[in-house]
Amino acid sequence: MPVSKSLSKIKKNLNSNGKKTMVHPKGRKYQQLARATLREGKVAAKKKAHNERRSIELQRIKFIQDVINMDEFKDMKTFDNEKIIIFIEQFISRDDVELNGLKAKRRANRPPTNKQLILQGKRDLETQEFERGFLCPDLTDLKNVEFLRSWNGSFGAMSTLKMTRINTKGEQVIGGNTKTATADSAAAALINDEVDME
Repeated sequence: MPVSKSLSKIKKNLNSNGKKTMVHPKGRKYQQLARATLREGKVAAKKKAHNERRSIELQRIKFIQDVINMDEFKDMKTFDNEKIIIFIEQFISRDDVELNGLKAKRRANRPPTNKQLILQGKRDLETQEFERGFLCPDLTDLKNVEFLRSWNGSFGAMSTLKMTRINTKGEQVIGGNTKTATADSAAAALINDEVDME
């Protein structure tokens, strides 16, 4: 009989005869229950990190969609890398007003607030990613721009969108799926660390 890994199935098997059974701390069933509990936590943490990463990616694409749908860019069919750099810089600096307000409110010799640390950390990670190659929709492709303009904002349609990496010099970085330290993966790592601490 295959070993079940799901916590709910193991609990169900423990209470299969209708009465509550005691589990010995050094017994086989206790070890099985402990393994399933740890697995459940790891699966939940991975799911949370994946959803966080997807929502950050969705936020990026939505920002660029809003920019290219503005009246001044409505008649442009495609965009060159200089325009894409401007869009990325606008995205990275989207929280600068709030960040500067928090810095101005803080008294001298006082530690920064958590909100300020989060915003500054996010900005620093996105700036680092931009230097290596910022993941964004490919706006040099006509079909991709048309699709992005009519995109409904769903996760499912994001998979058909062609993505590229652009660095601060305006160069297209080869290997869009390479393992670089992006703001998304760093945020996911922070979430994993928080889950492990709990």
